[in-house]
Amino acid sequence: MIKRILPYTVACAEAFRDLPDAILFPGEEAATRSVVESRRAEFRTVRHCARTALGALGLPPVPILPGPRREPCWPDGIVGSMTHCEGYRAAAVARAADIASLGIDAEPHQALPDGMLPAVARPEEIVRLTRLYARSPEVHWDRLTFSAKESVYKAWFPLARRWLDFHDASLTIDPDRQSFDVSLHHHLPLGGRSLTALSGRWTVENDLITTCVVVDPAATAA
Repeated sequence: MIKRILPYTVACAEAFRDLPDAILFPGEEAATRSVVESRRAEFRTVRHCARTALGALGLPPVPILPGPRREPCWPDGIVGSMTHCEGYRAAAVARAADIASLGIDAEPHQALPDGMLPAVARPEEIVRLTRLYARSPEVHWDRLTFSAKESVYKAWFPLARRWLDFHDASLTIDPDRQSFDVSLHHHLPLGGRSLTALSGRWTVENDLITTCVVVDPAATAA
C-alpha cells in the first residue's frame, strides 16, 4: 500500500497483522525486555518488514536497534523509516546516495481525539483544514495532518538530530494530487544551505492513512 506513494529508489515491506515467524535479533531482545507481549509482537513484525526491505536492496538481515530517541539505527549508507498502527506495520529503506532522508507514517483513518487538533496544527492550518472538510468531508484531514507531521519529523531527525515540534512545520495539503508541501519554521543548515521546505505524499485506503516525506540529496548538497 505505502509503495504507491514512495519513489522507485525506495524499497519497502508491509504487514497487516503481526507475523508469527518474525524474530528478534541480538540486541533487539534487550530493547523489548520490559514491554508487553503485544508491543513485542509489533516490534518483531516491523523489524521483519525492515529486514525484508533491506533484502530488496541486496543487503543481509541485521539487527535494527533503537537509538536515543527510539529512532531506528540503519546500516551505514542506508536511510529508512518504520511505522506501525493498529492493523498495519511497514518499513521503507533506501541507499543514502539516492535519498538523503525519508519518513513514513500510518494512522487509522479516524478523527483525532477531541481537543487534540490545536496541539497538532497551527491556526493557519486549521483554517485550511476547514476548507478541506467543506470540500471532502469523507477524509479525516485532522488525522492526515497528524500523520504527515509524523513523517516530517522522521525525515527531519536523522538530518538535524534534534526535536521538531508539530507547530514547527506548516502543511498545505493538495487533495487532488494527494501531496502536501511543508514550510519549516526551524531552518536546518545543511551543506552550506538552509533547508526550509519539504514535500510529501499521502493516500487513504483500507481504512488507513499513510504518508511519506522524502528528502532528495540535492536538497542537502552544497
